[in-house]
Amino acid sequence: MTRLQSGERHRIRFKLNSAAVHGEAEPRMLLTDFLRQRIGATGTHVGCEHGVCGACTVTVDGMIARACLTLAVQIDGSDVRTVEGLAPAPDRLGILQEAFKSHHALECGFCTAGILMSLDHYLRERPSPTEAEIRDLLSGHLCRCTGYTPIVHAALDAAGRLANHHHAEKADV
Repeated sequence: MTRLQSGERHRIRFKLNSAAVHGEAEPRMLLTDFLRQRIGATGTHVGCEHGVCGACTVTVDGMIARACLTLAVQIDGSDVRTVEGLAPAPDRLGILQEAFKSHHALECGFCTAGILMSLDHYLRERPSPTEAEIRDLLSGHLCRCTGYTPIVHAALDAAGRLANHHHAEKADV
């Protein structure tokens, strides 16, 4: 394991939403702060800073991670995906985001990025979840506005839309 000097910045290179990026960080800088302050990816929110609320959820090398519990230097060489990576283009929403919009599954939006990231990861693994499974997944996120019901409806709707989308992609091949 490389030993990092606490008073020095260290170069970090990684992929962020499929684009190569780099920057420098002190060994104790959190990934949330690095993404927001050094890279400008402000979609990842800082909530509790203890890994409890889920607002900072991202994926690192295909695994769910709480960016507030991850040191920026730990992602060197990794593939990081944030909520900004869910949209297919800057002017278009992804299927999951569109479902949230149509079901009014957000109010203040603070928790939304983390919930979307967890759902995106989960729906890739479990394309046909039950309501109970979605509710269990959401137990790792705090939302103070929606009461979760519209989020559950949006997640189930998105699962159906994604299944149809994947089925249509396979038919085109």
